[in-house]
Amino acid sequence: MSQVFSIGDRVRLVSLPPFVKTADPMPMLRPPTVLELGEEGIVMDRRPGNYWSIRFANGTYLLDSQYLEVVTPS
Repeated sequence: MSQVFSIGDRVRLVSLPPFVKTADPMPMLRPPTVLELGEEGIVMDRRPGNYWSIRFANGTYLLDSQYLEVVTPS
């Protein structure tokens, strides 16, 4: 089931995809090891195909919503 996020939401990576795509003007595929399970990022925008542009500490990547969950403030 796909989740709907809002721009600016803080999200957590709950599983690693087989590869990750950068959100650059000329996207590149990277191995999933550039991200860590549980890493948190911020939703920057929504892309076609239910992909989200997420800014992490080491870059901005396009991820499907199935790999993400919203971080609830405690």
